Amino acid sequence: MAIRIFQFSSPQTFYPLAGRLIPLFWVLAALFSAAGLYTGFFVAPTDFQQGEVYRIIFIHVPAAWMSMFIYLVMAGWAAVGLVLNTRLSSMMAQALAPTGALMTFIALWTGSLWGRPTWGTWWVWDARLTSELILLFLYLGFMALQASIDDPRRADKAGAILAMVGVVNVPIIYFSVKWWNTLHQGASVSLTRAPSMASDMLTGMLLMALAFWMYAIAAALMRVQSIILERERHAGWVKDLLEPAAVKGSP
Repeated sequence: MAIRIFQFSSPQTFYPLAGRLIPLFWVLAALFSAAGLYTGFFVAPTDFQQGEVYRIIFIHVPAAWMSMFIYLVMAGWAAVGLVLNTRLSSMMAQALAPTGALMTFIALWTGSLWGRPTWGTWWVWDARLTSELILLFLYLGFMALQASIDDPRRADKAGAILAMVGVVNVPIIYFSVKWWNTLHQGASVSLTRAPSMASDMLTGMLLMALAFWMYAIAAALMRVQSIILERERHAGWVKDLLEPAAVKGSP
């Protein structure tokens, strides 16, 4: 039997699939979080320069990674929706934006908490921090723009253009510590060289990155289900889906 690649490309077929996947990703998020936090706070050694305060990296660094990664995925879905005029793609972009904004806020917040004892200040207009703040504004702008337009199709197109333009900020964030003189330290993990940290530290960081990744998928799937029900509420299959619940809840 031939595999139908686009079997789940419509909201009607994707909705039940999302419902089956959500519990799995919540469980994975919980397991990776427990393992990552335990490794980061109880197994990883104390840093010889920063002491115990460095342990905030087990939250800060994965959140920063996910803030950039989610934006790229969001912009990719938005671009597919704009070019191919696929409804589900635009819904996925809309569902990812709040989680991306949350990850960006966590990265900025934990960065400030880390910066206070390290730099002696809560905030500096550092190239890395400023470009990360711009990323938060891009997420918020994407959500605000879509919310301000009543027609979902027009809102998706406007949001897609903003998302694609904002992609240029992601490499600026990543390479900012190389392009400019900044207070922010360079990357401890790179694809081109060995990591400059203890293996237990790296393990805890990667486990937390996986936990955030699983959380982002679970949250996005739950959110896209709500978006599907809202946008497809006049479709017959949605009415059939909601009717048993309405009958069950009636007195």
